Amino acid sequence: MKNIIFLAIVAIAFTSCQQQQKIGYIDNGVVINDFQEKKDIEAKFQVKDAAFNKRADSIGQAFQMEVQEAQNVARKSTQAKAQEIMAGLQQKQQMLQQQMQLEQQEIAKEFQVQIDSTIAKVKDFVKDYGKKNGYTYILGTSDAASTVLYGKTENDLTETVLEALNAAYEK
Repeated sequence: MKNIIFLAIVAIAFTSCQQQQKIGYIDNGVVINDFQEKKDIEAKFQVKDAAFNKRADSIGQAFQMEVQEAQNVARKSTQAKAQEIMAGLQQKQQMLQQQMQLEQQEIAKEFQVQIDSTIAKVKDFVKDYGKKNGYTYILGTSDAASTVLYGKTENDLTETVLEALNAAYEK
């Protein structure tokens, strides 16, 4: 009888000591895509991309004019001289293409670095938000990788976190 009472007291002690775990979830895609810093980065790189394309078009047009002039000169020249002129143009075209590719890759790399940094900021913010607000877990989900198949809407922190994140960014 004493053992039963002892077990009952131990069971009550264990169940009363257990805290309710606070769990929430966010839609990663919404938070990242609607984060103002990401929008600003995208806008900045759209301007860079437009400037690059304008410059590339200008260089391309200038090169086309050079090709036409060289073709006119080549028609009036000997075959050996014409081949030399055309080989020089091909070499210049390859050099210009490589230069444009490198520049475009640098822009894309810089964009990716800034986006990765922004994603890291979001992760850190969510971690801090969870700690400050007493969450045991904050899960992430998205259309691409659904880790939360069901969650009560009161546990959806997407808008709350997004608003706090954008407010922190505006400071």
